[in-house]
Amino acid sequence: MARPKTYIIKLSDDERAALQKVIRNKKTCKTVLKRCQILLELDEVQGTGLTHAQLAHSYAVCPATITNIVQSYVRNGIKDIIRYNISPNSSAALRKMDGRAEAHVIQMACGPAPEGHSRWTLRLLEEKVRIELDTPIGREAIRQALKKMNLDLTKMPTGASLPKKTRNS
Repeated sequence: MARPKTYIIKLSDDERAALQKVIRNKKTCKTVLKRCQILLELDEVQGTGLTHAQLAHSYAVCPATITNIVQSYVRNGIKDIIRYNISPNSSAALRKMDGRAEAHVIQMACGPAPEGHSRWTLRLLEEKVRIELDTPIGREAIRQALKKMNLDLTKMPTGASLPKKTRNS
C-alpha cells in the first residue's frame, strides 16, 4: 500500500501559463527549465500522474530534487520555481577573471619582464593588470589562471612562449 501524498499540486491556469512561458523562453537555464517541466508533470489536473521516482528517472534528477521542488512550490509559490537563486558563495559568483582577462595575464606573463627585473612576479603582474585592465585582480586569481595553463613564473625564462599543448587551442 502506497503512502498518501503529503502535498497535492493543483496549478491554476495562470500558473500553468507562466510555467509554459518560462519553458518557451530560450534564455531559461536548464535548472529552471527542469523545475517547470517537473511541476507541470506533477499537476493533479493536467499532469501525467507519474510517481516521484518515475519523474526523477525520466528527468535524470535525484528523487530528493522532486521533493524539494514540490515543497518549494507549496511553501513559496510559483515565483520560487521560476527564479534561479545563485548562492553568493558559489564558484560562479566568486569568479574574478573572465577568459579575456586570463588571456591578457598569460600574454603579459609570457612577454618580456619589466625593466630592472629578471622575471615576472605575481606582484608585478598584479600591478600591471591593475593598470592595463582598470580592474583590481588579486595575486591569487592571477596565480590560479597561470596554474590552469601550467605556467610557472619561477621556471619561465624571459620572453617565453606558451607551452606547446596550448598553442593550437
